[in-house]
Amino acid sequence: MKAHDGMYIDGAWRPAADPEVIEVVNPVDEQVIGRVPAGTAMDVDTAVRAARAALPAWAATPPAERAARLAALRDVLVARKDEISETVAAELGSPLPFAQAVHAGVPIAVAGSYAELAATYEFEEKVGNSTVLHEPIGVVGAITPWNYPLHQIVAKVAPALAAGCTIVVKPAEDTPLVAQLFAEAVHEAGVPAGVFNLVTGLGPIAGQALAEHPGVDLVSFTGSTAVGRQIGATAGAAVKKVALELGGKSANVILPSADLAKAVNVGVANVMSNSGQTCSAWTRMLVHTSQYEEAVGIAAAAAAKYGERIGPVVNAKQRARVLSYIDKGLSEGARLVAGGTESPREQGYFISPTVFADVTPDMTIAQEEIFGPVLSILRYEDEEDALRIANGTVYGLAGAVWAGDEVEAVAFARRMDTGQVDINGGRFNPLAPFGGYKQSGVGRELGAHGLAEYLQTKSLQL
Repeated sequence: MKAHDGMYIDGAWRPAADPEVIEVVNPVDEQVIGRVPAGTAMDVDTAVRAARAALPAWAATPPAERAARLAALRDVLVARKDEISETVAAELGSPLPFAQAVHAGVPIAVAGSYAELAATYEFEEKVGNSTVLHEPIGVVGAITPWNYPLHQIVAKVAPALAAGCTIVVKPAEDTPLVAQLFAEAVHEAGVPAGVFNLVTGLGPIAGQALAEHPGVDLVSFTGSTAVGRQIGATAGAAVKKVALELGGKSANVILPSADLAKAVNVGVANVMSNSGQTCSAWTRMLVHTSQYEEAVGIAAAAAAKYGERIGPVVNAKQRARVLSYIDKGLSEGARLVAGGTESPREQGYFISPTVFADVTPDMTIAQEEIFGPVLSILRYEDEEDALRIANGTVYGLAGAVWAGDEVEAVAFARRMDTGQVDINGGRFNPLAPFGGYKQSGVGRELGAHGLAEYLQTKSLQL
């Protein structure tokens, strides 16, 4: 795979401050496919200074011109869709069809949505005798994860640029190649120098330096709740705004009136998607006790079909983490009905699609985010019991409700403590706000709500 040996800063590829590199490994065959610079605090400082120097001109650029640059960026991403898909397939291990549809397709849709939104958003409004201005918050430091490596970059860069902010991105060290490809696309789209900057590196070094930098006005982070707490504490000490999209343990509630087979099959597919490496995955399936064993049988059969269809997890450390949770489930008394700890392949970081039955709400696998292809099925006695279980974790990122009647499903969803709920398999909407309750985060991404995160408000009393 092609990799740059420098950082994209101030509109050009510049040598890194340190010769150290990060090796990028294909999780399918465990072979090194590229090397990128291991950025330091010095590289971050150079990038932030470039972003701050570019801020006044970009903030003053008319929204229609900012929209035009985003539209051009979307068009470049469309033209390079195959290259994007192949890159993510190599560095994340994603099956190519999924990489094409999701890892390339969704970022293109999000970039297009912000091209349209930037041209129509009301950056000024009248409130009585006041003119209220919605102005760019300034320089953004974005720290993105490896599980949806391009989508998470675009979900931060597109609204930031639409708002008139400039940005420095520190991508995950496991999947930096598609981030470099994105920097090429930004350049090709004609985004002015310094508006977008990319620094590759390790989280505790480059990521921490970006979060702590006094020249950064907003830190946008997607990743684990543990790291989110650290970033929140760092930003809070500097009275700096944060947007945090963190972990999840989402409930898939199947009410007795639902089409059980459809709800279970879609639920299993949701958990196995992206090898289970999705923060919003419905990893807890809640089934009424009268339908429980039938649902377990359907889920076990569905999971078995994914054995050769899902890719590996991202690296050896993640594989060991997921396997430790499977062991924990067994030791705490859950019943294994599919998968387990035995590796399905001799090479690569693969994990068998795993389903546990007889899971109780207090078990570790029902409370903690596993981030792998592991489903826990819990039983409930009535709707109040289901609601108690669904809301009974520290997380609140996503979820699902299935019922024979949409009104019934929506009534239950309104009582769930979570940021997004799919009703009877409702499809993804790139304009709808995405983000968490409780320890799943602060702020929202996507659509107008995502744009608002990058704005600050000024009122002029006339």
